[in-house]
Amino acid sequence: MKARDNPFRTSRVLGVRYRFLQASWEELMARLRDLGYRAAVVGPEGSGKTTLLEDLEPRLAGLGFPVRWLRLNASEPRMTRRDVEQRLRASGDAGVWLVDGADLMAGGARQWLADPRRNLRGLIVATHQAGQLPTALDCRTTSELLESVVRELLGTPDADTLERLPGLFKKHRGNIRTALRELYDLSA
Repeated sequence: MKARDNPFRTSRVLGVRYRFLQASWEELMARLRDLGYRAAVVGPEGSGKTTLLEDLEPRLAGLGFPVRWLRLNASEPRMTRRDVEQRLRASGDAGVWLVDGADLMAGGARQWLADPRRNLRGLIVATHQAGQLPTALDCRTTSELLESVVRELLGTPDADTLERLPGLFKKHRGNIRTALRELYDLSA
């Protein structure tokens, strides 16, 4: 099978949007409002934190907030306080900051950024563990969530694929992203 025909190719998987297990967009937006738009989205790898932040951006913009991003990943060195300060200054104004990969900031940088005296209209971080900011949402996955995503990508999956999903979910410790990568390889 050619990569462009694989139902689990990146372009298709990226089209799958965040799914709430026990909350809704309305509840999350109310919680963020109540927290002054200063909160954390917490969860393990592959639980949808980045997707949730991406889906949150237009909702915040619709409320009139300028939205700024700080995206960190394992291929970059840890971001220091100085790095964060430079990014904020370069942004031109203090909007609501969405920080993806907050775990990859040096401790001093996280503390400095989370300080309520910062001239930010909001700060929403995606992180693996609860910390300085109150948790707005705890992102979790289930085998049923993986099945729901697979059904979206395949339409009607065959019985073999459906039978394989609980094992894949367990093998990848609930990481939906890596389970989908393995399904890509299996489909190839």
